[in-house]
Amino acid sequence: SDTKPPKEETPKGISPVKAKKTPSPADAERRKLRPGSGGEKPPEEPPFTYQLKAVPLKFVKEMKDIVLTEAESVGSSAIFEVLISPSTAITSWMKDGNNIRESPKHKFIADGKDRKLHIIDVQLSDAGEYTCVLRLGNKEKTSTAKLIVEGIP
Repeated sequence: SDTKPPKEETPKGISPVKAKKTPSPADAERRKLRPGSGGEKPPEEPPFTYQLKAVPLKFVKEMKDIVLTEAESVGSSAIFEVLISPSTAITSWMKDGNNIRESPKHKFIADGKDRKLHIIDVQLSDAGEYTCVLRLGNKEKTSTAKLIVEGIP
């Protein structure tokens, strides 16, 4: 007779659990939503922003001066070349501090990290200081070289 009361209580113990189970799917949904929308994403973000900062913006290979004599240079072309990192950076070109637009005279060649300024049909007037401006986000680097066209003595 002693063992009977506990056995009777077990069904009673089970039924509250059943009653509790009904709201739990909704709770589970609520729990699922919370980490997805708020809880999980923020921890992911810092590593990404950190990765962007970790890539240094740089000229792997700087521009070099180009020296041509007028006799050789007129009608020929000159190519300034830089190697940049990372390849996602944007390059623009300047001559004597003024932006160069791409034209039949100036061709911009971008091949991954390799960036070139192709000056076609060089004239004495093309001599000057050329700058490659490298931009990534709010960072900026420049590499400068001269195109020297030497007149015939």
